Amino acid sequence: MNLRYDDEALAMLTAALAAELKVQGRRLVTAESCTGGWIAKLCTDLSGSSAWFERGLVSYSNEAKRELLGVPASRLYRFGAVSEEVAADMARGALANSRADFAIAVTGIAGPDGGSPDKPVGTVCFGWALPDDIVETERRRFDGDRDAVRRASILTAIGGLLDRMSRQS
Repeated sequence: MNLRYDDEALAMLTAALAAELKVQGRRLVTAESCTGGWIAKLCTDLSGSSAWFERGLVSYSNEAKRELLGVPASRLYRFGAVSEEVAADMARGALANSRADFAIAVTGIAGPDGGSPDKPVGTVCFGWALPDDIVETERRRFDGDRDAVRRASILTAIGGLLDRMSRQS
C-alpha cells in the first residue's frame, strides 16, 4: 500500500471503509493508544456513521488498557504496551466490550520521546479482530515526526482492515 499522509487520503480511506461496512451490514469499534481517537474522529466525521461505527475507546495508559479492554497486566509487563500481543488483546477487548463485528487496535511510540533500542520511535503495533474469533496483528516502523507516524498508523490500521474484509468476503 502506498502511504500518503494528507487529510484527503485519510478521509478517502475512511469513506471506503464506511462503504464496505455498510455493504456488509457490519459495525466497527476502535481501540486507540498512540492515535488518540483520531480513527474514531475520522469515522464520525462522516454523516450517517452511526449505522456502522459502534464506538471508539482511547486507552492511552496501561491502566486504561487493563480497565477498558481487559488487557492482562502480566501481558503488559511481559511484552510491553507496544507489542503485537497487546494490540491483539486490545482488539479482542474492544470487540468483547461492544456490539461491533470488527475491531481496530493501535498502540505505538509516536515520539519524539519514548523509544528504545528494541522499540524505536515510530514503532507501531496493530490488531484487527474479525468475525469467527480471528485476530491478526502486525508491527511496523514509520519515519517522520509525531504527526507523520500517527497519520501512517491510521492509514495502515484502516487499510489493514479493508484488506482483511476483502479477503473474508
